Amino acid sequence: MKRAIAASIVVFALASATSLILKGCKSSQSALPELVSYNFDIRPILSDNCYACHGPDENARKADFRLDMAEGALKELKDSPGSYAIVPGNPATSKLLTRINATDPSEMMPPPESHLSLSQLEISLIEKWISQGAPFEKHWAYIPPSKPDLKSSASADWSKNEIDHFTFQKMIENGLKPNEVADPSRLIRRLSFDLTGLPPSPELQDRYTATPNYDTYLSVVDELMTSDHYGEKMALHWLDIARYADSHGYQDDGQRTMWPWRDWVIHAFNKNYPYDKFISWQLAGDLIDDKNKESILATGFNRNHKITQEGGVIDEEYRVEYVTDRTNTFSKGILGMTMECAKCHDHKFDEISQKEYFSTFAFFDKVPEKGLYADIGLGSLADPPFMTITDEDVEEILTFVNKKIPEDLPVMIMKDSIELRETYLLDRGLYDAKTEIVKHGTPSAILPFDSNKFTNSRLGLADWLFEDDHPLTARVYVNRMWQEFFGKGIVNTVGDFGVQGALPTHPELLDWLAVDFRENGWDMKRLVRQIVTSSTYMQSSKISDDHREIDAENIYLARMPRRRLPAEFVRDMVLKSSGLLNQEIGGASVKPYQPDGLWSAATSGRSILQKYVQDHDENLYRRGMYTFIKRTVPPPVMLTFDASNRDQCEVNRYSTNTPLQALIMLNDPTVLEASRVLAEKLSNTKSNPSDQITTAGMLILSREFNESEMEIYISYYEKNLSYFREDQELQDQVLNIGEMPLNELSPEISALMQVIHMIYNLDEAIVLS
Repeated sequence: MKRAIAASIVVFALASATSLILKGCKSSQSALPELVSYNFDIRPILSDNCYACHGPDENARKADFRLDMAEGALKELKDSPGSYAIVPGNPATSKLLTRINATDPSEMMPPPESHLSLSQLEISLIEKWISQGAPFEKHWAYIPPSKPDLKSSASADWSKNEIDHFTFQKMIENGLKPNEVADPSRLIRRLSFDLTGLPPSPELQDRYTATPNYDTYLSVVDELMTSDHYGEKMALHWLDIARYADSHGYQDDGQRTMWPWRDWVIHAFNKNYPYDKFISWQLAGDLIDDKNKESILATGFNRNHKITQEGGVIDEEYRVEYVTDRTNTFSKGILGMTMECAKCHDHKFDEISQKEYFSTFAFFDKVPEKGLYADIGLGSLADPPFMTITDEDVEEILTFVNKKIPEDLPVMIMKDSIELRETYLLDRGLYDAKTEIVKHGTPSAILPFDSNKFTNSRLGLADWLFEDDHPLTARVYVNRMWQEFFGKGIVNTVGDFGVQGALPTHPELLDWLAVDFRENGWDMKRLVRQIVTSSTYMQSSKISDDHREIDAENIYLARMPRRRLPAEFVRDMVLKSSGLLNQEIGGASVKPYQPDGLWSAATSGRSILQKYVQDHDENLYRRGMYTFIKRTVPPPVMLTFDASNRDQCEVNRYSTNTPLQALIMLNDPTVLEASRVLAEKLSNTKSNPSDQITTAGMLILSREFNESEMEIYISYYEKNLSYFREDQELQDQVLNIGEMPLNELSPEISALMQVIHMIYNLDEAIVLS
């Protein structure tokens, strides 16, 4: 009860504090919140400016003075007996204020050489906080979330569900009102890509635009979420987190077979495995009571890291690197924490000691593996421990594995050694600098690991994650899902919920979603449905003058953000709209068109992957997520569109806008081939050019062109028709792109191809609005 009350007070203070900070208020006492919160007003100031010298890292700490906890901040100053940095209720005698207000370089804090300084607003906040008693609080993300009460709200007429209650309140508080519902064609396109990664079918477009009410919308949501393509879309972000690739990495970069694990991820999302099962199986599916080949396959998550195949390496050095990678992926991808900072020393900002890092490391340190197993000359595909997938397995239990070739598949999985391996704290993180033995454990500031309650194994670690009092597990996942649909999380630093991470823009909403997610059985599909059926999600992306003036960055969500399609979905959009897409689910990775010589230019010459051997026929037209990823030479088209190179765990992708992207859309063989194939298909309908262009627009952009647009396209078509009628050689050259057979050569097809290619190159084609 006390915890719930404390959390409610924190959330109340947070709401006013974040509003103040995000608005960038000018320095004045009247601009200060009525109640200053340590967590959301004071800690960020101290963290940014003071913790490097006066924080958790005792090796970097100066003057034996610690500001990140009450015990250190309130004690008598070592160098000034009788003086205190903070005197609760008395700013005048608090030396902290004296130093941050000082103008003498020898007295100033932060010191001039740090190139840091506090604004007058920040100084005023600290002064008011001290005058209010200088209450310290546990870091907000370490306080278990509680479900805020839903009070009556003016949003009743607008809200579709609880999400809208929270977002509407923020809008009103900041002088904004929500946008209208998006245009039906744009909304259904957005929804289809967000739930399947593919454009909507013409039938789906027609059904919704004919009756664009909420009931129809809900039926479309349910239909898309039952599609097998839903699992593919949802799996993509998890492949980034799990650093999935089709090669080992490092210089030799030999091939590996981990795609059956990818098939399992797609299957898990489609079958709506609850999040606790989804994570527990990946962490410890080999340790559960009713384990089987499926749960063991899931543990491939822990083996997706890079593995060296280079002779002469130090075996133990690389083995430690593998365990480090698993530990860091666990912390960043599931806990949303930057624990890797504590491998070499105590974390400089968060309450994570080096000993606690290696206590977590211990859970992943029992695998009977070596730093170097595979002999690249033999083309080994799986380092021990591994499991073998047979045809019988696929028929009986692993029915989701798309195995076409009748040969056994070796897939790397997790297995603990029978003999206990001691885990040591490594001085400065060096593999050969063993110090004390550490036991299994977790950072106590997050949630202590009770060895009497949890087993000292990866299964115990999974159980620890899903304790009701765990402050991070649910928050981190719902935040990542929010990022999937709104472009950024409620906490923008989705991989860092620590002291240096961003504050949540809608803290009450984050906690409500987290608790609701946990209370409803960790149901991942239910969470997604809540988000996409909210009025917040259904808004138009139009930007008004008020948006630009009050909230240019769309912090308060009074409009839907515009988002560029992920790299894989750019390819999928082109293939699906043209009719080229091979919609097969799962299976081995494929090698579509790629510039010649890329792999040969970056290889040791020993790997079976030293030369890129392109696939043909239906494998040329598989979805982008199935493109073969060689770590040392990632697929260049996808990398240009900001895909992860899968070297390590990535929780979000940056979205850039570069000339290279435009050049790819203009010159990529897949885009040109798709334009040609769609042009031939539409020409075969024997309709007039205007109708053909209209159909192309519906397939690519999910909308009809207006009159002025059609004039441009028809004019462009006619000019190209004239060119191709006069130049047969040019026509042949244009139409002979790609491997899909060409049934007919004509100036009309060539001209229509150019118009379709133009539509593919519109910004609108690769952007959701």
